[in-house]
Amino acid sequence: MKKGLLTGILAVSLVGTLLVGCGSTAPAKTEVAAPTEQVKKPTIKVGSKEFTEQRILGEMMAFLLEKNGFTVDRKIGLNGTGVVSKALQTGDIDLYAEYTGTGLVTILKQPVITNPDDCYNAVNKAYQEQYKLEWLKRFGINNTYTLTMKADKAKELGIATLSDLVTKGGNLKFGSDQEFLTRPDGYPALSKAYGFVFKKENIKSMDSGLVYQAVDTAQVDIIMGFATDGRIKKLNLMNLKDDKNFFPVYDAAPVVRQEVLQKNPEIADILNKLEGKISDVKMQELNLQVDVDGKEPAAVAKDFLVSLGLY
Repeated sequence: MKKGLLTGILAVSLVGTLLVGCGSTAPAKTEVAAPTEQVKKPTIKVGSKEFTEQRILGEMMAFLLEKNGFTVDRKIGLNGTGVVSKALQTGDIDLYAEYTGTGLVTILKQPVITNPDDCYNAVNKAYQEQYKLEWLKRFGINNTYTLTMKADKAKELGIATLSDLVTKGGNLKFGSDQEFLTRPDGYPALSKAYGFVFKKENIKSMDSGLVYQAVDTAQVDIIMGFATDGRIKKLNLMNLKDDKNFFPVYDAAPVVRQEVLQKNPEIADILNKLEGKISDVKMQELNLQVDVDGKEPAAVAKDFLVSLGLY
């Protein structure tokens, strides 16, 4: 009797233990699922300026972030430096690609620094202190401003440098976007540094995307351009030598709000994969695919990332 009773008690105890063990399995699964919800990545607002290169760079960064689990709100094609930089400072966007020379001269109002590393370090330090913004690693592009004209026209007039415009550029028609005509590292300071002035009636303000068409069709003789623009080679244009080294270096890099980086530090690692990956010549090719071949900036950006094995 005692032996049977003891056996029964042990059996009941064993069943109870098994039931408790089974019952504890479900809460364990719930606890595992909770952290997944907590680490859900936020939406990142990626901006750009309105011209082709900016749209391509904006799309590259957006695709890389999406590839790594972020949702991206694209604000591609904002109108000019003033608008997009203000949007970054106010939090309307979280990041965009900027140029060191633009940051230094146009936004910070500081004197030109021609050494690329010194310029980058100075801009990054000032942005951190004044705006709580962080410059990430540079893409490899130096998209400096240039004045460019048809090569045969330049040869005909004997113009090879910006200094040559002092004596030979008085009657030339000049095409430019409105930003270059007013910004501190643009036409006003350039003409003063070199001592040439285009006649007021010969200065044509137009969208940056139209200046190349204007010089190609002889509506104007000389235009402001960008060193990485593919149409310079396509249209047989010649960049005039900046023989006084007026223009600062314009290295491109992502600029990100520090608040966003502190919450999502992996963004730096993701976007820094593009460090040194885009040469001036490569950027010319990418711009050409959009401006001449008619491809969409997003398609060009994605194909380039695929070629790098990043997408």
